[in-house]
Amino acid sequence: MSRTGSILALAALAALIGGLSWELQQQAAPRILAQQQAIETRTLAQVLPAGEYQRQSLALSATELPHGSLVQGYRMLRPGQPAAIILQSRTRGYGGPLELLIGIGANGRLLGVKTLSHQETSGLGARIAEEHGWLSVFFGKSRTDTPDTAWHVKKDGGQFDQMAGATITSRAAVDAIHDALRYFDEHREQLLGEPEHE
Repeated sequence: MSRTGSILALAALAALIGGLSWELQQQAAPRILAQQQAIETRTLAQVLPAGEYQRQSLALSATELPHGSLVQGYRMLRPGQPAAIILQSRTRGYGGPLELLIGIGANGRLLGVKTLSHQETSGLGARIAEEHGWLSVFFGKSRTDTPDTAWHVKKDGGQFDQMAGATITSRAAVDAIHDALRYFDEHREQLLGEPEHE
């Protein structure tokens, strides 16, 4: 076989392999996307009561709040009806950005809070990421039974204990949760997809 023939054969083989790889990728892409979405939905559901949920993304586009911002929002459906809203909040902790998932029931009550990321001090503020830890004190709270003036750590005249040695982290979390509940109350119809009253 001549050198030109060998080059053409290699080029044809490379094109065939490239085409097969592209075809396999196209066939696998929907399954990969579905699996990624299922994993993300399970992560979101960690701040909700047990059960199966469908999710709908909400366009919040980095909504600024008094103590941080909302990065993303999700409407969680069960079966087909809005059961909860999950807001992803970013605020500033002691060590840097603090991101929380905040689950709020359709009735405006807090269903759960999960720390997504933090840069807090190990053994102090880092305890904010402990499952069933300090954040569990907020479960079931709402602005109805906890007035806005009480949404502070006790050191600041509020009703919530702070984590020992981590007042700044505690303060940031209380403020972020309160901001999310206030945002939910002010945008309830839009978030739940209910028709606006005329």
